[in-house]
Amino acid sequence: MSGQKDREQRREERVAAEAQAASGDRRTRLLQLSAGGVFLAIIVVVVVIIVASSGGSSGGDASDVAHVQEVEKMLSGIPQENLVLGKSSAPTTLIMYGDLQCPICKEYIEEILPEMIATKVKDGKLKLIYRDFIIISEESIPAGEGALAAGAQGRGWTYIELFYRNQGEERSGYVTEEFIESIGKAAGVPNFKKFNEERTSGKYTKEVEKTTEQANKFGFEGTPSFAVEGPNSKGLELLGTPETQSELEEAVEKAE
Repeated sequence: MSGQKDREQRREERVAAEAQAASGDRRTRLLQLSAGGVFLAIIVVVVVIIVASSGGSSGGDASDVAHVQEVEKMLSGIPQENLVLGKSSAPTTLIMYGDLQCPICKEYIEEILPEMIATKVKDGKLKLIYRDFIIISEESIPAGEGALAAGAQGRGWTYIELFYRNQGEERSGYVTEEFIESIGKAAGVPNFKKFNEERTSGKYTKEVEKTTEQANKFGFEGTPSFAVEGPNSKGLELLGTPETQSELEEAVEKAE
């Protein structure tokens, strides 16, 4: 009888041990599944952060023109006439030859020129002139015509700034009628009907071709290219594409 009790006790202990082991295995599997879920969640978060940091968009979205208030604030109070930004009496002139599809031009517009605009242009010491230099594709021609049509209504530089800041990938086909219209509207062109009529009439095609030819004659090989003229320059001095902001600023200061 005593032996039977011993066997039953051992059986009960074995069952309890197996149950405990099974429970441990379940906890281990749950922990593994939980860790896997956390790992997947981390991956999702990282992907979301990467997409967000890259803007989540390649630009060129006609339905979502960004940086409008930023540009308006930067250019507020500065005269605009055609594609000239600044007072006509400013003693020094900086000319930018650019292609509106050019990503390097975009960098200059966003990172280098704002400092000059906030100081020298606002102070009436410098005026900026934009000229089309078509080197990327024919899509840049109607974009440039749009800038000239906006400039005829005193919103040329606003258009240029917004076009660059909403620029899509070059040669991707984003420069559509819809996109140009959306930039014109965001730029606050007063007479939008006139803007559309003039930019599509061929009125400004020769001007785009003329400034492109001029840049080629100067020997410019890429965009943006710059030229400066001021009281202390030897006429119009060709700068090409300065590699740094300080290089461009020094050239302007020497010409002043």
